[in-house]
Amino acid sequence: MDKINKYQTIVILIAVIVGLVIGQSSLISDISASFIIPLLMVMLFGLFLTIDISELKHSFLNIKFSITSILINFVWTPIFAYLLGSIFLNNDIAIWMGFVMLMVTPCTDWYLVFTSVAKGNVPLSTAILPTNLILQVLLLPVYLLLFFGKSGNVDLGTLAESIIIVLVIPFTLAVLAKTIVKSRKSLSKNAFLGFFETSQVFFLSLAVVAMFASEGKDLINHPSIIYKMLLPVLIFFFVAFLVAYFVSKILKFNYADRVSLTLTTMARNSPISLAIAVSAFSAEPLIALALVIGPLIELPILVLTTQSLLRTQKE
Repeated sequence: MDKINKYQTIVILIAVIVGLVIGQSSLISDISASFIIPLLMVMLFGLFLTIDISELKHSFLNIKFSITSILINFVWTPIFAYLLGSIFLNNDIAIWMGFVMLMVTPCTDWYLVFTSVAKGNVPLSTAILPTNLILQVLLLPVYLLLFFGKSGNVDLGTLAESIIIVLVIPFTLAVLAKTIVKSRKSLSKNAFLGFFETSQVFFLSLAVVAMFASEGKDLINHPSIIYKMLLPVLIFFFVAFLVAYFVSKILKFNYADRVSLTLTTMARNSPISLAIAVSAFSAEPLIALALVIGPLIELPILVLTTQSLLRTQKE
């Protein structure tokens, strides 16, 4: 597992390629989507095992970080994403909508893994997750209405299900597992926790394989969408990195909090946006396809970002 973490950039890129290749099989493509959420749940379970509950409680009290993150993610980012789309995608309204839906919905799962790899404040990033999840569900229809005159409805059951799957189940199981390990002296606590601490990139890679396998055919059949989205996505991530970096400097965040703000600001790809695209805009499949293409560009960028952040750890 240590080797996988050491060469995480190559591993995740290989995972993307493998997913696209095996996704050309109809059988694999049909069943692969069912593996994405379970793999992400296992990944988060291992991550939550490493979190000190007392630190998590303390993180909710970090008002400065929370307000900063909310203002960047839900005020600055939507405006910036819309303007980027108006410059580069104004001739393709469906792709433009997909781009905006991707960028206005902060990631609600694997950004925690990248935060951990970059030695960021994982409890703090975890504490902001429910807020990001709730606000994106409430505000995404508003953004669509304001920017495009259209709105997608989100069922409350979808919100409840997302919270339970993404946060409650993995977190609860992690707490139970830590309690059991602590109560049984014969069980090696270090070995149990150590396995999940070093296997997060492995489970992330498997989830990436499943994700791109499930949509491999559509991606390959529409290569022009990748070319159209590439430049605005790259600009978005570059500017997001700079915004998080300079805001952190101005507010005097320590390294761990700076990492958390950076990855919370950069990481996108919410299942909520894809669900809305599929259900509310079924007549425009390019919207959903744009949301699927986003991670193809995002993942390598996040991997490189974690390495860049680690190199600035002493600043």
